[in-house]
Amino acid sequence: MDKHLRELLAGYVDGELSDEERQEFEAALVTDPELRRELDEFKKLKEVTGLMTYADLPEEVWENYWHSLYRKLERGFGWIFLSLGAIILLFFGGLTALYEIYIDPEVTLWVKAGLATLILGVVTLLVSFIRERLFAYNRERYREVKR
Repeated sequence: MDKHLRELLAGYVDGELSDEERQEFEAALVTDPELRRELDEFKKLKEVTGLMTYADLPEEVWENYWHSLYRKLERGFGWIFLSLGAIILLFFGGLTALYEIYIDPEVTLWVKAGLATLILGVVTLLVSFIRERLFAYNRERYREVKR
């Protein structure tokens, strides 16, 4: 059976062919037993699939879904706000402590240099960690996979 007749087959079963296409297909049906057999199979398939319906989910399933989604969002935002608040307070407290240490003339130069070296090391490690996480995230193969 040629490709053109296969394309017409679905349209014929669904009643979507023009008069000219329908006449061409029906003429081919008279001479091609394979086409008639495939048409019968298509009609059976349409009959079976026409009886299928979507299952409606019970209302409590939808209710549980929305409540769990709300809880997840609420907790997520809670952790974000808690983390941001802690970062802001730690940053402000750290800057204040550094300012006090560096303007105090009684603190030795060795302590100031050690503190500066410590801060530089922490910042370097933090930048390195963030860069590594971004690199890994951008190359994650299974990011699209849902569990």
